[in-house]
Amino acid sequence: MDLNKLRTQIESEIVALKTDADCVTFHQKFLGKNGMITDLMSTLRNLEPEMRGKVGAEINTLKRDTESRLFTLQREIKDRELNEKLMQDKLVDITIPNINHEVGSFHPITRISREVEEVFQSMGFHIENGREIVTEYENFESLNVPANHPARDMQDTFWLSNGDVLKTHTSALQNILLKKHGPVFGAIFPGRCYRNENLDATHEMAFFQVEGMMVSENISISNLIYFMKTALTAVFKKDIKVRLRPGFFPFTEPSFELDASCIFCNQVGCSICKQSGWIEFCGCGMIHPRVLEMGGVDPNKYQGFAFGFGLTRLAMMKYGIEDIRVLNSGNLDSLRAIK
Repeated sequence: MDLNKLRTQIESEIVALKTDADCVTFHQKFLGKNGMITDLMSTLRNLEPEMRGKVGAEINTLKRDTESRLFTLQREIKDRELNEKLMQDKLVDITIPNINHEVGSFHPITRISREVEEVFQSMGFHIENGREIVTEYENFESLNVPANHPARDMQDTFWLSNGDVLKTHTSALQNILLKKHGPVFGAIFPGRCYRNENLDATHEMAFFQVEGMMVSENISISNLIYFMKTALTAVFKKDIKVRLRPGFFPFTEPSFELDASCIFCNQVGCSICKQSGWIEFCGCGMIHPRVLEMGGVDPNKYQGFAFGFGLTRLAMMKYGIEDIRVLNSGNLDSLRAIK
């Protein structure tokens, strides 16, 4: 076939394409496996050797130009067809809610999570998102919990066939973030955690936590107290006092249990705080030097604090939810009652 005639034929037919189906037919005719341009390439073997390079280059140029024009034309046709359909539907505004039905709202966990994120972002922390499936190393060993450590007995874990686990705590991200951000950073990372729990009013097998950590030079326990008091005061919209009691966690040293002043009785004493005026809130402490070292941070130069608390528990406290199972029940009447 004559190359110039083929070029003229392509030009006359491509300008007549009106629909996406036309473009598909055109592609098969000229560019497909048995297309006319493809067939033309097969005739090169009949040419003299000195002509094959020149003619082959011209055919390739025609092929590339045709493919480019067809691609551009297909995109224009699809855009036009979409705009025509939108114009036909212009009387339907999908952004207007149906005023005859009750408008939905965010789940309590989502609301409390966003509040916590906003508070810590205002204090210079950035937000990280982690995986729900982590390695055994990330969930245990990188947190100073070796295979024979008794702390593993406290977290009945869901194991996968490849040896990975559903993370039992948001602390599983500590090693990942230490390696990602280096020795100076502050971050919080909310997420879903899993433990093989017996379900009751205060325990679920899937629940939400938020982990926070800050690493730099000269970080102290005073910094930890300040950030926790500031965050809780902002979330509960009232002055919250905090106190530390000695505790134990393999990945912090020293370790503490942090108590918050009872939001229900303002420390007068009630059944919820067991007349003490304090509610146990979360575990925290200074990051263990071994954890820093496994994350690639020099523990002789840098220090950091870490804390972890339950977003589910925080939502229950703030919204007065007595049964944790309500949050995962899908019971709209119960969720609507949460203010």
